Amino acid sequence: MSQTLDTVFAALADPTRRAILAMLLEDDMAVTDVAHPFAMSLAAISKHLQVLAEAGLISQEKRGRVKWCKLEPDALREASVWMQGFGQMDSLDLDAFERFLAVEIGLEAEAEIPGG
Repeated sequence: MSQTLDTVFAALADPTRRAILAMLLEDDMAVTDVAHPFAMSLAAISKHLQVLAEAGLISQEKRGRVKWCKLEPDALREASVWMQGFGQMDSLDLDAFERFLAVEIGLEAEAEIPGG
């Protein structure tokens, strides 16, 4: 299970791959259509698609001369179940956490200044 989660989360870590998944939410797309909005080569997009396919997040099939990509939403189920386990925790007050970090970092910075 953890290797599958590692692969899925590694694939999701890249903003380009997340954008591709969002595009595929709408419908299946040809690889060239997936590549169109990105300022990168078709080869670079193909590498992103390969990572997504290896994680099981998309499938690819050849229809005639065109390679099509399809979202595989079931691949996210295991990751979603894992993340929902953290939903039982109290929500984190990010503002308070940011203030805490600012104080802690500020104290460390002062401690590093000679004579401070």
